[in-house]
Amino acid sequence: MVEAENGHRPEPLEVVSTATDGVTVVTVAGEIDHTSTGPLIQALDLGALGARPHAVVDMRHVTFMDSSGINVLLAARLDLASAGGWLRLAGAQDSVMRTLEIVGVNTVIPCYPSLREALAA
Repeated sequence: MVEAENGHRPEPLEVVSTATDGVTVVTVAGEIDHTSTGPLIQALDLGALGARPHAVVDMRHVTFMDSSGINVLLAARLDLASAGGWLRLAGAQDSVMRTLEIVGVNTVIPCYPSLREALAA
């Protein structure tokens, strides 16, 4: 793992997938950047989702996301839509939500304030 100039070493990205009423909930914690996207890519892969091409990414514990994370989410959205499914984002912290808004991700992937709201939509 690369250590930043300020001595900060980012924590590895933690990704846990669970199923709820035919929807895969992918809970993500940590920083999503070019060094950490692997687990998120695997969790949102159509093969991993199986018969459930519906997914909500719970982003409550994501503290940072760069363009690599945005690209993963956009690619997953396209894959899920091509399989007749959908992708939703839930609970993004203000700084992460601001990034999503600046690049317009929130206009193509529905974003909800909470996991409960994303699942109920």
